[in-house]
Amino acid sequence: NVGVALTIWTASGLVSLMGSLCYAELGTALPFSGGEYSHIKRGLGSLPAFVFVWTSTFTKPASNAARALLFAEYATQPFYGICPAPEVLKKCLALAVLWSLGILNGRSVKVAAWVQMVFTLLKMMALSVIAVGGIVLLVGGRKENLARFEDMFGSEMPNASQIAEAFFQGLYAYGGWWSLNYMAEEMKNPSRNIPLTVMTAVPAVIVFYLLVNISYLTVLTPKEIVSSVAVAVTWADRVIPSVAWIIPLSVAVSIFGALNSSMFTLGRLSYAGSQSGHLPVLISMLNVHTCTPAPAMIFSTTIASIFIIPSDLIMLTNYFGFSAWLMIGLTCASLIVLRYREPNLHRPYKVFLPVPFVMVAMSFFLVLAPIVWSPNTQYFYAFLFMLGSLIVYLPFVHFKLHFAFFDKITCYLQLLLEVSPKTIPDEPWLF
Repeated sequence: NVGVALTIWTASGLVSLMGSLCYAELGTALPFSGGEYSHIKRGLGSLPAFVFVWTSTFTKPASNAARALLFAEYATQPFYGICPAPEVLKKCLALAVLWSLGILNGRSVKVAAWVQMVFTLLKMMALSVIAVGGIVLLVGGRKENLARFEDMFGSEMPNASQIAEAFFQGLYAYGGWWSLNYMAEEMKNPSRNIPLTVMTAVPAVIVFYLLVNISYLTVLTPKEIVSSVAVAVTWADRVIPSVAWIIPLSVAVSIFGALNSSMFTLGRLSYAGSQSGHLPVLISMLNVHTCTPAPAMIFSTTIASIFIIPSDLIMLTNYFGFSAWLMIGLTCASLIVLRYREPNLHRPYKVFLPVPFVMVAMSFFLVLAPIVWSPNTQYFYAFLFMLGSLIVYLPFVHFKLHFAFFDKITCYLQLLLEVSPKTIPDEPWLF
């Protein structure tokens, strides 16, 4: 259903914009490097914050695994034409790119930041090619290019569970807006730059995504889009066959940049959780030579590598979406709590108060709808995993249970990785 699909793309963008505005208030009022973790800890307490860091320790690497698999899909597809690429090849390439970026972010943050800027420019150029190509074809006015838009809502309407899962996919594509707060502590003038970034970047992404999807629908039928292994590749084969390889390469570049930024921010979360005693102390240590969070990078990349094994993109994004939106709901709930509990807290930017209430309601809809209308074991396991955090929290955090042999293991790993606790006032690895 073309009309519903474009509506969900638009709605996903607007929900992402509302969420980013909520996060802008929290980021300017509480500019700490832990991002959502720090906000939940301040607003809702230690236990919800631990559930967040426990869940994110696994869901964020799961998201990275999904991106790595998608990168491998687009990077290999041009070499196989209409045939699917071998699964083993895609998994090996996904693992290679994961560990390459893990090593890069674990050794030099300056190089990682430079890579991010270059790949951001490249991905905007790729999106522009697809968007402009679609506009040119629409302006041409050929009947076959306009056919999909004549009766956009004429196809079968999806049910509530399908809409919720479609939101997971759409919101996953817009994902990344929550990462901004992880850099608030190192940002120059966050009270101005965070709201400004949110109000310009997110609407720009919404426009780009809509234009790209309209471009796809101008060239391909909905059935062709659904059956295509890599939609941009199929689009390029139809529109620019002589240089079609540019588009899958550009999409792979885009995914590579998104994966790099995700790994770039993951170290901050691990660092903040470890500093608060919610994760092993080793994870917050920095390499003595490069001042980078090497243990955090190794830890998260290892977990992501395990998630590569199932090789199911839909399962990974749904699992990530289920867990991530529960955590987003808690973050927006902490904003509401802080508004009433700490009314005098300095807030350089304040979001319209109904917006966080809408975000909390939307988050719980996205969490509950698939469970109610389409029960799936993956949601049950995800919920069970979150409850499992209590088994760790009560003895090790609340009652501060400690085993001496952990200190010996930490000491040996410190020597092996050449890392030490932060002993300097600034964190050069964050820049």
